[in-house]
Amino acid sequence: MKAGVASLAVVALMLAASALAAAPKPMSLDDSSNFLMDPATAEKIWKENTPARVLKLYPSRKFRFVSQVSGGFTEGKTCVVTARAMLLPVVRLPIQGTKVVYAPVKSATAFDAAANLSREQCQELARTRLEDAVQSIAASLAAS
Repeated sequence: MKAGVASLAVVALMLAASALAAAPKPMSLDDSSNFLMDPATAEKIWKENTPARVLKLYPSRKFRFVSQVSGGFTEGKTCVVTARAMLLPVVRLPIQGTKVVYAPVKSATAFDAAANLSREQCQELARTRLEDAVQSIAASLAAS
């Protein structure tokens, strides 16, 4: 009888621990200008444009996808955007834990400029250029 209660307690404890487990880490990091891109949008772009084969070949425990979108408006009201997508290695350090090393394994960059755009249109241009960069790096990684 005591063994049954003990095993039931162990199962209940395991279920409680799994319920309290941390949320999964995002597959990407975003180092973009808040004016043009927010982290949730960048994460969505990575998820939509990265094939399962690439995720299997480059797991998040060993690699991290990073996006950088920068730019803004010139004095002449021209929207200028630079979007960069990178694959960076992850290292495990004894005291600091997991760290991303800025030594790109692969990277792709897309540029664009357009005159007379609103802020929302400039943000859409930034999303489009980031999608181009992500698709480029995903195609390159899937082919290798």
